[in-house]
Amino acid sequence: MDSTPKVTTGPGEAAGFHRPVMLSQVIEYLRPRSRGLYIDATLGLGGHARAILEESSPQGRLLGIDRDRESLDRAARALAGYAGRLELHHGNFAEVKDIARRRRFETCDGILADLGLSSFQLETAERGFSFQRSGPLDMRMDTGSPMTAAEVVNRFPESKLAGLIYTYGDEPGSRRIARAIVRARPLHDTLSLAEVVSRAVRSRRRSKIHPATRTFQALRIFVNHELEALRQFVAGAIELLREGGRLAIVSFHSLEDRIVKGSLVSMARGCICPPGMPACACGRKRLVKLVCRKPVSPTEEETIGNPRSRSARLRVAERL
Repeated sequence: MDSTPKVTTGPGEAAGFHRPVMLSQVIEYLRPRSRGLYIDATLGLGGHARAILEESSPQGRLLGIDRDRESLDRAARALAGYAGRLELHHGNFAEVKDIARRRRFETCDGILADLGLSSFQLETAERGFSFQRSGPLDMRMDTGSPMTAAEVVNRFPESKLAGLIYTYGDEPGSRRIARAIVRARPLHDTLSLAEVVSRAVRSRRRSKIHPATRTFQALRIFVNHELEALRQFVAGAIELLREGGRLAIVSFHSLEDRIVKGSLVSMARGCICPPGMPACACGRKRLVKLVCRKPVSPTEEETIGNPRSRSARLRVAERL
């Protein structure tokens, strides 16, 4: 869907409502400058975008993309003062290359993706992302998408349900959880699902996280095809960068980070011919250099002020 929200100011849009994760590090590594072209591929409520626009003043431009219509509308209001240098697009970041070219951002100086949920999404019970608030089993980033978490929970065979909870949630108790879910069907709200999951695993492990955390993560990732979209995004984003342009990705769990790391390390590798070959036959060229060999973590100060940032990891690559 290609449409641009109307950028208007509105009451209640406090600038401090959204706390972007690792903001200082993102700006440090992206190095926004005037006349630069930038993409925030997961705009959210616009916290990172605002900082990029400020740092690239007076002539830097930014394209903000988000698949969550409500978040995009809120960001449009929050960023209304930058309307002359800002374009917004409702879409999936997996399609970043096509979206950018349609918007005349063919070669960019910096691209950002923050893969976490915003506080707004987690705290809006009707979206169904949180196991701490009563809401429908939805979990769609784009509410126009056909599949909800309720369909997965109530219709998938037990074996398939166990498999996706294990694969996308790193959940060792996936079989017990799937069995408990099937026995408790139909389930229609988040608190009921969280209680079923908790009963299935609570007595078998001690953990600092809520027993339903991994199951909810797995359902959200599956419903939104997040890992497939991430792979497509990384490949498309690198193609859009001009020489010296940088891609910065903030991930929040090991599945995401492994995909980001693997993709960037592969692109940073040149010839893959077997040792001893007299000349390169593969023709493979390095596309990027890794700006950070290891992921950058949030500061202790940030994790104290924003506990949700604890698991954040930032990886940065520069186009060659």
